[in-house]
Amino acid sequence: MASFKQKILKALYPLIMRLSKSGQKGKVLAPPAPTAPPVSFYELAGQLPTGQPLPFAQFKGRPVLLVNTASNCGYTNQYAELQQLAEQFAGELVVLGFPANDFAEQEQDDDRAINQFCQVNFGVSFPLLKKSVVVKQAAQNPVYQWLTQARQNGWNEQAPDWNFSKYLVGADGRLLNYFGPAVSPLSEAVTSRIAAVPA
Repeated sequence: MASFKQKILKALYPLIMRLSKSGQKGKVLAPPAPTAPPVSFYELAGQLPTGQPLPFAQFKGRPVLLVNTASNCGYTNQYAELQQLAEQFAGELVVLGFPANDFAEQEQDDDRAINQFCQVNFGVSFPLLKKSVVVKQAAQNPVYQWLTQARQNGWNEQAPDWNFSKYLVGADGRLLNYFGPAVSPLSEAVTSRIAAVPA
C-alpha cells in the first residue's frame, strides 16, 4: 500500500513535472554523431533481486531504457508512465528499473518491499533489478559505470542527477540519449526517439 507521503507526492506529480521541466532536470543529451561504445553493452548484466544475473546479451536487436527509481520521490508516479511505455512498445522496447537510495533517502525499502509497492500501486511488470548505487562513487553499479563513463559508452559522462533519470540504448547497443528526471517517459522526446530506433 502507498503511504500518506506517497499519496501526497502522487497528487503533486503534475505540478512537480511542470515546475522542473525547464531546468537542469529536464535535460536531454545525445552524442554529436553516432558513437560505437569502446565496451560492449552486451557484455554487461544486471542483477535481479534474487541474486540471479540478467545478461544484456539477450536484448540484442531491441532498444533498452534504463531508469534509476525510488518509491518516495516526487517523480515516483513515473512508474505508471514507464509501465505504459513498456506496454505501448511491447515486444520492441525493454524497460529496466534500478532502485537506488542515492538521492535524499527516498528509497529505504528492501528489494521485496520495492517490488510489492510497484506491483500493487503501479502494476509494474517490467524488471526491477537489485537495489544498488547509480551515482559516481566506488560502489557504483557496473551498469551505471558504463552509462556514465565516456571511455566505456563512447560519449556520455552524465550521471543521474536525481531519481528517474533515463538512458536509452539502441538496438545495436549504442547509448543514444540521456533524459533528465523531469522528462516524462511518455513525452514525445522519449517516444519519438524509441520509435526512430532502427531494428
